[in-house]
Amino acid sequence: MRRLLPLALCFLAAPVAAADMNLTVEIPTLKVAEYHRPYVAVWIEREDHSVAANLAVWYDVKKASGEGTKWLKDMRQWWRRSGRDQTMPIDGVSGATRPAGQHQLRFTDGKAPLGTLAPGHYELIVEAAREVGGHETQRIAFDWPAKSPVHLSAKGTDELGQITLDINP
Repeated sequence: MRRLLPLALCFLAAPVAAADMNLTVEIPTLKVAEYHRPYVAVWIEREDHSVAANLAVWYDVKKASGEGTKWLKDMRQWWRRSGRDQTMPIDGVSGATRPAGQHQLRFTDGKAPLGTLAPGHYELIVEAAREVGGHETQRIAFDWPAKSPVHLSAKGTDELGQITLDINP
């Protein structure tokens, strides 16, 4: 019995692994005469369409006097749900636009910007808008927390390419 007690204490002292969310957002290469990197917003919505978390907002942060924020409203859904109520930049969320290619984002339950999501059904939304270009939104429904590893995806047609969401309990 004495030998089992220290072993049991090791299990109690072991850190509990937090659930995480790994997201890949592809910005496709477009062959157009005038190319501008898209503005992109990534957020999570509850079933009632309220915003549970803003995860990423990519825009032209280098424009003088905050001029880059002027076009954030072109991401219409994000702007109406959350953007107009934000003061940019948002620490840990906003950043510069990204070039064509795949971009990896990782979020951990309990840490900003994901925070602590209550158990439930959610949608991850990725919205992109490009000057002299198009506008596109992709949605991926998911349940939180996941009981086992989950791999979900969506495929854009113009401004967004392949989007994958991996959730690990």
